[in-house]
Amino acid sequence: MARGTRMTGQQRREQLLSVARVLFAEKGYEATSVEDIAERAGVTRPVVYEHFGGKQGIYAVVVDREVKRLTDAITAPLRVESRPSVAAERSALAFLTYIEQDATGFLLLARDAPVGSGRGTYASVLADVADRAEVLLAIAFERRGFDPADAPIYARMLVGAIALVGEWWLEQDGPSAEVLAAHAMNLLWNGLGGLEAAPRLHAVPDDAVGGGEDVAEGLADELAEDGAEGPDEEVAG
Repeated sequence: MARGTRMTGQQRREQLLSVARVLFAEKGYEATSVEDIAERAGVTRPVVYEHFGGKQGIYAVVVDREVKRLTDAITAPLRVESRPSVAAERSALAFLTYIEQDATGFLLLARDAPVGSGRGTYASVLADVADRAEVLLAIAFERRGFDPADAPIYARMLVGAIALVGEWWLEQDGPSAEVLAAHAMNLLWNGLGGLEAAPRLHAVPDDAVGGGEDVAEGLADELAEDGAEGPDEEVAG
């Protein structure tokens, strides 16, 4: 836009949304004021109120857009891919790619929201993804003779694990999204191949539990034994 050219109402609205998106990601909702948004956009406070009615109004639009963008990206494979393992892998990669390519958007969703706003949030995105993953897992469980009623538990464990590693990864100089997704699926999905139809805790008496080194050595021994037995059948493919 040429210098001195007056913005249209729509252009000004988009500018304010872009500025607010960055500020909410940097500072969170509570620490960001209408004055902050107006100052960075180079306008007065009344301009922000004119377009959005206040801070909560502009926050709602910013978050709704971001929620739709992320939800569409990570649920698309769950809608079009019938193989659960492939759908899970592609959804995990889509989520991690979103973080890698747009940390601002991810921080915006992960930060605080106004109390009682009822807006779509990061948690609501994860819940939506888990609901869709649950459908695919229920089908896979039925094929293996497992109770499909258990699918909601495993769907949320899968989604929660990917979300947590994504939050950690944001602060690291770690691997690429592709490498991280491969590691996550190696543990999470390949681990599903060893599911028991009727799982139980393998508890031991409290006085038999050693320190950290003993626990680590025990885990290493169990993993070595599992590897010697060979891989189990996959949940689905």
